[in-house]
Parts: sequence; C-alpha cells; structure tokens
Amino acid sequence: MSPRFRGRSLTARQPRTPPPARSRGQSWWARLRGRSLRTRLLVFICAALVVVCTAMALTTIFAQRAYLLGNLDQRVSDAASRSQGGVRIGPSGDTDLGFLNEQGQPIGTVAARLGDNGQVLAAKVVSRAGGLKILTAAQRAALSGIEADGSLHTRTVPGLGTYRVTALDGGGEQAVMTGLPMDDVQDMIRGLVVVEAVVAAAGLTVAGCVCAVVIRRQLRPLGRVAATAVEVSRSPLGHGEVTALIRVPERDTDPGSEAGQVGAALNRMIDHVETSLAERQRSEEEMRRSEERMRRFLADASHELRTPLASIAGYAELMNRGTQKIEPTMAWRRVSAESARMTGLVEDLLLLARLDEGRPLQSAEVDLAALVAEAVWDARAAGDSHNWQLALLLDSPALVVGDEARLHQVVANLLANARVHTPVGTTVVASVEATDTHCTIRVRDDGPGIPPSLLPRVFERFTRADASRSRMSAENGGSGLGLAIVAAITTAHGGTIRVESAPGRTEFTIELPSAEVLTPAAGAGGKSAVSPRVRT
Repeated sequence: MSPRFRGRSLTARQPRTPPPARSRGQSWWARLRGRSLRTRLLVFICAALVVVCTAMALTTIFAQRAYLLGNLDQRVSDAASRSQGGVRIGPSGDTDLGFLNEQGQPIGTVAARLGDNGQVLAAKVVSRAGGLKILTAAQRAALSGIEADGSLHTRTVPGLGTYRVTALDGGGEQAVMTGLPMDDVQDMIRGLVVVEAVVAAAGLTVAGCVCAVVIRRQLRPLGRVAATAVEVSRSPLGHGEVTALIRVPERDTDPGSEAGQVGAALNRMIDHVETSLAERQRSEEEMRRSEERMRRFLADASHELRTPLASIAGYAELMNRGTQKIEPTMAWRRVSAESARMTGLVEDLLLLARLDEGRPLQSAEVDLAALVAEAVWDARAAGDSHNWQLALLLDSPALVVGDEARLHQVVANLLANARVHTPVGTTVVASVEATDTHCTIRVRDDGPGIPPSLLPRVFERFTRADASRSRMSAENGGSGLGLAIVAAITTAHGGTIRVESAPGRTEFTIELPSAEVLTPAAGAGGKSAVSPRVRT
C-alpha cells in the first residue's frame, strides 16, 4: 500500500449530492418572491396590462366578427330570397340556375338546386370573369346535407374557400341553396388581429418602460432608507461607543407616503438607539468613577486610620519597654491625640455612611442667624489670627427645618476650612440672607483661592490641596472629609451648595428651603412630615 493512502479507507468515495437549485421544486411564485420589490411590481403591473390588453383585443375582435358575420348573414339571406324569386319566374327545370345570370349577383356567389333528401342536383358559382362555373362533385359534396329551413351554415368548399350558406324551400318548388364567400370577413378579422397585436405590443412596451421608470423613481426614497439602515447596522453599536449615527434625510420622512413613514420610524429608532447608548455610556462612566472613588476612598481611609494606629502602637510599645527615651506623660498625650484624631475620622466616615443610606436627621426649627453667629464666635476663639466678620442681611427671620447640630457642623467646617487654608490676617465674612422660600449662608474670604484643577472635585471625599498623604500636624491639613460632609448634610436638608473661587476671593454659598415652605406639610403632631434625607 502506498504511504500516501496509509490509514485511509479504500471505499469508493460517494458522490456528493449537489444542493438543490433554487429553481428545482419551486414554483414561479416562490422564485418571484425572492426578487426585489421593484421587479415584482414591474412584473405584476406588466401582467395586469397584458391581461387588460388581451381582454380588450379579444372583445374588439369578437364584437367586430359578430358584426361582420351578422352583415354577411343578412346579405346571404337577401341573396337566397332573390334566388327563390328567380326560381319562381324562371324556367322550372330541376337543374336550372339561370337566375344567377341576373345583374347584382356578387362575384363568388354559389347557388344550388337541392333534391328532396337534401342532395345537390346542380350547383354553380359566379366567377370573376362574370360567367357561371359548374361545381365539381367534390365541391357539391361539401354543400350537401343542408336543410331548407333558412338557417345559416358555414361550409368550406374545396378550391373556393369558406362560405356562409342557407337554403330556402319555395313552397312546392325545389329548394334553392345560396351562399356567399367569407373571405372578406376573415381577411378583415385577420387584419384586425394583426393591428390589435401590434398596437398592444407597442403599448405594452411603452407602458412597461414608463412603469419601470416610475417605479424606480418612486422607490428611490425606500432605497435611501434601506441604505441608511445598512449604514447604521455597520456602526460598532456593540462596543457601546456613541457615534453620530446618520439619519434618513428629511425629504424621505414625509408621513404622507409609506416610504416616509418607514424613514420617520427608522429615525425614531436611531434616536432611541443613540439615547440608550448614551445612557449606557454614562452609566458605565459613572460606574467607573464610582469604582475609582471607592478604591481611592478605601486607600485614603486605610491610610488615615493606619497613621494614628501606627503612632498609638509605637508609643504603646515604647511605654511597655520602659525606655527612658520618651516620657510617659508625653507618650500618653500623643496616644490620646492620635486616638482623638482616629475617633474623629471614624465618626466622619460613619456620618457620611449614614447620610448615604438616607437615614433621617433630627427635624426641628433652626434659627440660622443664631447658629452662624455662634459658629463665628467659636472660629474667632480657635483662630484669632484671622479677621472674622458676621453679616446678617435679614428682612425676615432665617428659619429652616432640620438638624441643628449638623447644620452647625456645616458652618463650622466651612469656617475651619477658611482658617486652615488661608494665611494669617485673612478676612473671613459669614453672612445670612433670608427670603420667603430660601435661606442662604455665605462664607467668603480674601485668601489665595482654590486651585482651578481642584475646584471641580472640591466636595469629593478625601480631596486635599496637597496631594501627599503626609501632614506635619493636625493644623497643617485635614483628612479631606470636611467639605464632603458639608455637601452631604446640605443635600440631606434639601439644599444646594456651590463654590466660586479666584485669587483674592473664595465664596461658599448654601441655600436651604425656609421653614415657611415646609410648615404646610407638617403633620398633626406639630412635627414636619418631611424627613430630610440624602437625595441621590
């Protein structure tokens, strides 16, 4: 065995059955359905035109034939009546056909004398030369068997052509048969058929061309809609990338036409697709940002908690060893300070977590003027190196419904932020304004301002002006949660916060709904029926 065929079967290869052709086993209707709409419309219209033209031509031909045959039958009947009259006044022989010599007999007229049983006794035809010609036995045989009842018959006479004949009984005289040729009628019918066929063919050709042009022009909008759909289908929609998808042109979206309705529906579908893709992309971006914030939050929180824990563990280790390198009192003070710092950080994180969960805050009427005044006095006591000012621009009491402790924390954090991040001698102004619907708190300073790169994310958690994680002291910087807590508490009270900063002027603005807006919603127990929650 050849190595080439080693391991292969020697069985003869069976011929592969060819796939059935589309035309096999399929009717013309199935094949036509696989064609384009333009082709099907053209075929249907042409078929309808062919049927209509054929019906009209046949109707015309049959009507014309009936008219011509009726005219010929009348002439045959008249000729038979004249022949019968000629028999009465002429010779009375059984084979006498002398009446054919009378003037007015058309050329080709056939006359015959019939016997009692219908056999032809004598028959002659008027020749073109004007004489009479005796018919042969075969020609007479073709005319035999006609009853003398006046009915009309069509007979083909050898050598003479087709005739329309009738026989009349003379009332005691021998029956006389008379016939006229049908050549003129047949020639006219054949000519009419030729004319009808030529006219129909020409008309169908012109109508087919016109229909093809009209159908092509009318289906152009549908073709453009299909091209738009194909172009959209080629777009990388599965990747979630929002691209400028093409639209069906406005001229192809007219609701008055079927193609326009399809184009308008396709544009609406493309709008929905783009909206869905944009929404999905925004959701994915928001998810990525959320994951990034979560990773950054965990990293920052871990570091912020690890630093005081490391300090506490270090000082505790030194105290356990009983070394003389550090005094126990100072070590204890450092442990207490780091514990307090860690406790504050954990409390801030716990507060943010509760606000994120939407837990309700305390709900009571709060006077913002008194609250801001107390916060300014506390800030002046904590940092007398700054110039602290209070401005109460009130036309009505600045009353809101909320948690007084948390609102005090908001103002205290803003003032502490101004104290920590501005140089000595900076003027800090805290003002309160009130309207019928809102109460506004503004904290403004004339310090160096917030860096532009930091301004968009100033209210995010663990956002600090110094990117490094190390700080020399608690006064040199915070954990980056102060402004995040301010934003969360403000949102929980149904308010808004914004910041504007430029060198020499930084202003935080907080707007809260006034108590007069929330009072109508209070319940029967006198407490507000609206619990401030975190709005997401």
